[in-house]
Amino acid sequence: MFVEEDPNQEGVPRPNTSNLMVVVDGGGNIIERWTQWDTMLAFPHQVYINPYDPERHVWIVERGGGPDDIHEQIIKFTNDGSEIALRLRNPNPRESTEEARQNLNPGPLDFGQPSVLTFLPNGDFLLGDGYQNGRIVRYNAEGELVHEFGSVGTGPGQFDLIHGIAVDSDLRIYVSDRDNDRIQIFTEEGEFIEEWPDIKGPTGIYIDENEDVWVVSATTNRILKYNRDGVLQYHFGTYGGTRGGFPGGLSRPHQFDVDEEGNLYVANYDSGDVAKFIPKPDADPSRLIGGLLVANR
Repeated sequence: MFVEEDPNQEGVPRPNTSNLMVVVDGGGNIIERWTQWDTMLAFPHQVYINPYDPERHVWIVERGGGPDDIHEQIIKFTNDGSEIALRLRNPNPRESTEEARQNLNPGPLDFGQPSVLTFLPNGDFLLGDGYQNGRIVRYNAEGELVHEFGSVGTGPGQFDLIHGIAVDSDLRIYVSDRDNDRIQIFTEEGEFIEEWPDIKGPTGIYIDENEDVWVVSATTNRILKYNRDGVLQYHFGTYGGTRGGFPGGLSRPHQFDVDEEGNLYVANYDSGDVAKFIPKPDADPSRLIGGLLVANR
């Protein structure tokens, strides 16, 4: 049941808006609606569970904006959605792209439409920030700034719309530099190693247990497999249209994940759905995305 509330009040349902955060089962059936957090959210961009976290907290990257002028923030919820365990909130409302990019030295919470997260085994996490800022920010488990690197631009170590981030077993950081059509790779300290050019519109990036690097291209509507040297091994996917497109077609895919049974889930932005792909019994293992890389380090 919805309740009427002050539109500026946080942490309660917002009338007529009930699907900002939902929990679904493996068949796509909604089993929970986290309407209790509606008024904290306007544009939740990505959702994560830290693979190193035994309590399986749920993380949301909120880009901010909307009619209620929601602030950009990173929120860590308990797995059942009952409590907030950590919250990093920009104290200022979301700025325009021009305003944000004029701020050449943003502070720890001066987000520029943050977009993506990844996690390290020691409890630290990395934020791709993001649509307006061009930086990777590392925080410790308490949300305190450790260090950051990057700026807006087209050169090595610069970014134009960070939209994916992953870490391999050597703690090398892979960043999807979407509007520069490339993947850039850095050391754990943020030193530039190399770039993989000519990857159109990379959004998600995922490193599996075999250390294969899988990249989602929102421009070509494909999922591409690379080895760690940046050599393309395989790709699949084709444009499936917006709502009403054919089953299995992709429509500006943005995020994907694999469950313990090897099923692949792809979030399509334009069609507003999640596509589930089940491995065929006789499938070539080299064409299947493995489980998430979680090495003992």
